[in-house]
Amino acid sequence: MITPLACSLVGQQQSVALVPGTRAARLYGVTSALEPYYCNYGVNPDYLQRLQDGGLTVSGIGEQGEIRIVELRDHPFFVATLFLPQARSTAASPHPLLQGYAAAVTTAR
Repeated sequence: MITPLACSLVGQQQSVALVPGTRAARLYGVTSALEPYYCNYGVNPDYLQRLQDGGLTVSGIGEQGEIRIVELRDHPFFVATLFLPQARSTAASPHPLLQGYAAAVTTAR
């Protein structure tokens, strides 16, 4: 389900379009974001339907339609990204996904 990318994203910044109605879109509060990447692998699009059938929702899409964020809607907080939210997070300006995770952890039973 994971495949090498056609070209490395290491050291690049790319725009991610956030899918309306998803947790990621609600946390960001915008329609797109610029994110830093440090990876050479991504989701194999041949498995997209199987992943969706298993409950994953694509909530962030790259500039060429690539999967960049997935989440489980019914989970207290399951959000997976191809980028590293912590790479642009600071104490003064925490990343929206990390803020959402912290909020989910502090309200979990």
